[in-house]
Amino acid sequence: MTNRFWTGLSLLLVIPALLFTASCAKKHLKSEAGIAATAEEAGTARLQKQAMKRKEFAERERFLNEDIHFEFDKSRLLAKAKRILRRKAKWLTAHPGVSVIIEGHCDERGTNEYNMALGDRRARSVKTFLIDLGIARNRLTTISYGEERPLDYRHNEESWAKNRRAHFVMD
Repeated sequence: MTNRFWTGLSLLLVIPALLFTASCAKKHLKSEAGIAATAEEAGTARLQKQAMKRKEFAERERFLNEDIHFEFDKSRLLAKAKRILRRKAKWLTAHPGVSVIIEGHCDERGTNEYNMALGDRRARSVKTFLIDLGIARNRLTTISYGEERPLDYRHNEESWAKNRRAHFVMD
């Protein structure tokens, strides 16, 4: 009876220990698989976040670098300018915390005083159009630089056309 007793007792102790070890091993495998899945998900999320940041940066750069151009001696918005401004209004609507300064620029022809006034009219026409599209007035500031900050310093029609513009700067 003593052998049976020890055999039974051994089985009672060994079997639960084996089951416990087996169940721990499975949890460990699940844990490693879970970590691998979580790491993969984190990697995917990180890549998506980076892609979104790149896209947002590109949209911001386009917003800032796409100028509104004007005809000689005019502050009237052309059809192309209105398309660009609609896109800018959409971007501003999606970024309600952003305020901008609209700079009015002219070519070198005309007096300094005249060009300062014309640059002001150009900046204000852009501002008015954006306000009409629903952008809050307090998010838009205008300034005129007249002919003082040309993009192109040459003295020909091509350069003058580049310099007749409204440019955006984040406030």
